Amino acid sequence: MSEKKLKIVQVAVPTPLRRKFDYLLSDEINPQHVLPGMRVLVPFGRSQHIAVVLGQSEQTDIDVKKLRPVSKVLDKKPILPQSIIKLLNWVAAYYHHPIGEVYQTALPVHYRKKESSLEPGVTLWFLTELGKNADWDTLKRAVRQRSILEQLKRSPEGLSKEQIASEQEGQWQGALKVLAEKKWLLAKVQENSSIHYKPEEQICRNPALQLNAEQQTAVDALLEHDACYHASLIDGITGSGKTEVYLSFIERQLKNACQVLVLVPEIGLTPQLIHRFEHRFSVNIQTLHSGLNNTQRMKIWQQVSSGEVRILIGTRSAVFTPMPDLGAIIIDEEHDLSFKQQDGIRYSAKDIALVRASYTNIPIILGSATPSMESLYLCQKEKMTHHKLRQRAGRAKPPEVHLIDVRGQYLQHGFSRTLIDLIQQHLEKNNQVLLFQNRRGYSPVLLCNKCGWISHCHRCDAKLTYHQQHNRLRCHHCQTEQKLPVQCPQCGHGDLSHLGIGTERVEKTVRALFPDTEVIRIDRDTTQRKGSLQTMLEQARDGQRQILIGTQMLAKGHHFPNVTLVAILDIDQGLYSIDFRAPERLAQLIVQVSGRAGREEKKGQVALQTSHPEDEILNTLLNEGYMGFAAKALAERKEVLLPPYAYQALIRAEGNKIEYYQSFLEYCFQTMSSSKQYLPADHDVQLLGPVAAPMEKKAGKFRGQLLIQSSSRKNLHNIINDLIKTIEANKAAQRIRWSIDIDPQELY
Repeated sequence: MSEKKLKIVQVAVPTPLRRKFDYLLSDEINPQHVLPGMRVLVPFGRSQHIAVVLGQSEQTDIDVKKLRPVSKVLDKKPILPQSIIKLLNWVAAYYHHPIGEVYQTALPVHYRKKESSLEPGVTLWFLTELGKNADWDTLKRAVRQRSILEQLKRSPEGLSKEQIASEQEGQWQGALKVLAEKKWLLAKVQENSSIHYKPEEQICRNPALQLNAEQQTAVDALLEHDACYHASLIDGITGSGKTEVYLSFIERQLKNACQVLVLVPEIGLTPQLIHRFEHRFSVNIQTLHSGLNNTQRMKIWQQVSSGEVRILIGTRSAVFTPMPDLGAIIIDEEHDLSFKQQDGIRYSAKDIALVRASYTNIPIILGSATPSMESLYLCQKEKMTHHKLRQRAGRAKPPEVHLIDVRGQYLQHGFSRTLIDLIQQHLEKNNQVLLFQNRRGYSPVLLCNKCGWISHCHRCDAKLTYHQQHNRLRCHHCQTEQKLPVQCPQCGHGDLSHLGIGTERVEKTVRALFPDTEVIRIDRDTTQRKGSLQTMLEQARDGQRQILIGTQMLAKGHHFPNVTLVAILDIDQGLYSIDFRAPERLAQLIVQVSGRAGREEKKGQVALQTSHPEDEILNTLLNEGYMGFAAKALAERKEVLLPPYAYQALIRAEGNKIEYYQSFLEYCFQTMSSSKQYLPADHDVQLLGPVAAPMEKKAGKFRGQLLIQSSSRKNLHNIINDLIKTIEANKAAQRIRWSIDIDPQELY
């Protein structure tokens, strides 16, 4: 009698363990009905967990008697396609993160927590026989009802609400409800396979704008690689019309029956982008970002994975969304730090997008006015094609940039006399002025003038920021807050001073200097209510406010046609830092903020207040532009072997006591020092540290870090793999929280 074959399924369980788990399939479960990408319910410890199937096997390294059976199969078919499974497996391996947590991150919350299967699909509306045979002439006064009926008559295959909305105007939802109550319409949930996209349907709602010669050259070059993997960088100055290049390329992809994924760094950029896209295209366009609730995200995820949505505009996590007809990926503002996840799985959405495009054999386009050093390096290595746009679209001209030397000048809460006069000149011409201060609140320091006490956060190595609107002191790192003291807690003296300038103080000063001028402040404090950011941006674009005050929220990609003066109140904040990337971030910030000025026919002007007008970075930017700065920065990094000419990983550790992270990182250092002997003789792996984090205490935890660097990516990952094995076997590691950051973008 032959031995019974084992039916073993390998799954990814959301736990901190970096491994797959084997489970048995009972006789009641047909193995042919359990496919990779499906969810199953499995016992894990004393509880039940939702896991994702990775594959099946007839063998296992575990004692068969210890294997536990799958409790339940939750899906009728895979919710993750093979292409996403391959991508997620790469993510888990490259970022050295537990595979179960990687899969959990890629799934909508409903799929992570609900045992019942939420069948992927969309609700489509159809005409019933009753509706087809009804007397439509009775609807002469019900214009919207008749319009919906005629629209559905033209589409016997059914339409989703989003498709109905594309042709209807005003409040049509009520008309749809009335027709459903009459039983003239019927809603049915259609599975993915039943959704059929017709490429011959009308794609463009409005014609394209006339491209200039540079734009047309870029589009022509992009279209030469519209059906295979090819990475391109659109390096265009602010206002050069990069979005119009995207739109022209997307039009070709839509005509080829492809979906397009567009990644943006922040939610604030999605409304204006989707407006541009919807004005141009008539296809289903959706956005996916953290501002949506779980139900909304789930619905959009299903529509995209079904193929109904043709263009998805999303922030970082949208890179994991299944798209069966994906034909191109576009990353706008590719230099932005927001594309790097700073906790949990510390992934780069940009790098994952490049891998996804390669796996799927589709083109990917990166765009920026200030390309990252990594992207420029890839262009140098001819792994990415470099397209340059050096003229502004239409009649707009680049703004004039000049420094205001504030040494020896009296500053009225951060404003020099020169800047005040300059603002007045632009306001008198009925233009708008944008004032940039990258610090929220009223003042970052509260000081006792008698004993020198400073308002420190007791949970962080940071000062408490004063917020005048709420009369509170707040820590911007751990969110601790307290009332403003009326006297010094240390000596009891009442002479307390507010040092430094935040956006609140800038607003107060501006209102005092220009009392008859409409002012708006846009930062995280003023945009907490849902929809408030979009409302404020519309007020700024429409010219309802003459002076705009803001942080980085105003620096990225926004188009304010009437802004002719941009002023950065204190550019010196970014000049000196321990982070080798700080000059790059500063240069990008200056160029991006400056790009808000003079975007239409009016001439733009940019003023940078500084106490260091001789600084090399500032003068290189002014005299040679961003590309001149980038060339020097890359040469310096090459000379000292810093990224992108080397690869880095950062081990972070935090604990309740300093000695906890110190002993853990010292253990890591010793372990990797021993592992070096197994690397090639000519390896150049460096271990830098361990040291305290730049902010050693944060949110009550003490933090340290150890930097690993090598010119060989393979050697770097090999030594990390060996380290992880020893850490997971070391019980002492359980008393601290540790993480590995591959390709770190910040050292804090």
